[in-house]
Amino acid sequence: MAEAPSTQERVTDIGPPHYEKFLHPLIKKNYGKWLWHEIPRPGVLVHAAESGDKIWTVRGGTARLISVDTLRLYADLADKYADGYMRFTSRNNVEFLLEKEENVQPLIDEMESNGIPVGGTANSVSQIVHTQGWVHCHTSATDASGVVKAVMDDIVEEFRNHRLPNRVRIALACCLNMCGAVHCSDIAILGIHRRPPHVNHENVKNLCEIPTTVASCPTAAIRPTTVDGNPSVEVDEDKCMYCGNCYTTCPAMPLSDPLNDGLSIWVGGKVSNARSNPTFSKMAIPFLPNNPPRWPEVTEAVRTILEAYAKGARNWERIGEWIDRIGWPRFFRETGIEFTKFHIDDFKGASKSLMTTTAFKR
Repeated sequence: MAEAPSTQERVTDIGPPHYEKFLHPLIKKNYGKWLWHEIPRPGVLVHAAESGDKIWTVRGGTARLISVDTLRLYADLADKYADGYMRFTSRNNVEFLLEKEENVQPLIDEMESNGIPVGGTANSVSQIVHTQGWVHCHTSATDASGVVKAVMDDIVEEFRNHRLPNRVRIALACCLNMCGAVHCSDIAILGIHRRPPHVNHENVKNLCEIPTTVASCPTAAIRPTTVDGNPSVEVDEDKCMYCGNCYTTCPAMPLSDPLNDGLSIWVGGKVSNARSNPTFSKMAIPFLPNNPPRWPEVTEAVRTILEAYAKGARNWERIGEWIDRIGWPRFFRETGIEFTKFHIDDFKGASKSLMTTTAFKR
């Protein structure tokens, strides 16, 4: 059996403290000696150890960007019901660790009364992991927290229930640099740029170092030029992949475009290797407009895919496994998503992924 990690403190000037310092006493006491666990209701887990000890976990959905008042509320709930022990998951859920079973229901009642939905376990939709969006990122094609709020408001009942065939992990990245997990999520929302950076030639000479700007492009789409007798740069649109590296180096090359930026929807990715190999997400909807503050086109698309999956998938099938079984043509029919030429991967390095058979049907 595994033993609890050593308590010996290492004195360094970098890195976080050793995680053992923050373990719940029951977890530390029974480290590596857990016998079983179960999920008695959505959002609640119980783990039992060889010693007979049990610990309950209550999971609630929360935003990635939260106020100090919200943090104080979480801390008060942890002090009141969980001896001060709480944590955040990698998908932005808050979890309270309880030693006393009698505190579980009162905690749930108070969480719900404060607008904290309880759920996100087992075969449900977990909280959406996402990037910065318009709040912070200078290359984003869409917002992150705003879209996530709108989508989760629309599908929150799938967070609170265990009625889906399997778990559904949703992710959002505000541009194709993919700071989020959109490459390997069941449903992924990806912000996309459709125009190359706009070069403000007047400001290039004042704000940019041209050799550094040229070198910043990973596809060699930027080359030096002269405009009105002044040194500047130009962009080869065919080579540009809209990553925004150049804007990071040269503020005179903004990438954001309110008329052409938008979102795309991808499906079928997963990290788990249970039942099938991990898979990458594949594009389902090439473009949806930015329509704040509620992004109705995006929320409708996510709900449509979820409903088709819930109706047609077998028990324990992930979305990608369901699509592999029924085939992509049927997926488009079941969801009502239009198949277009933009679904064909014409990147020269992706020849092996092209469906070139004449038997392919729309």
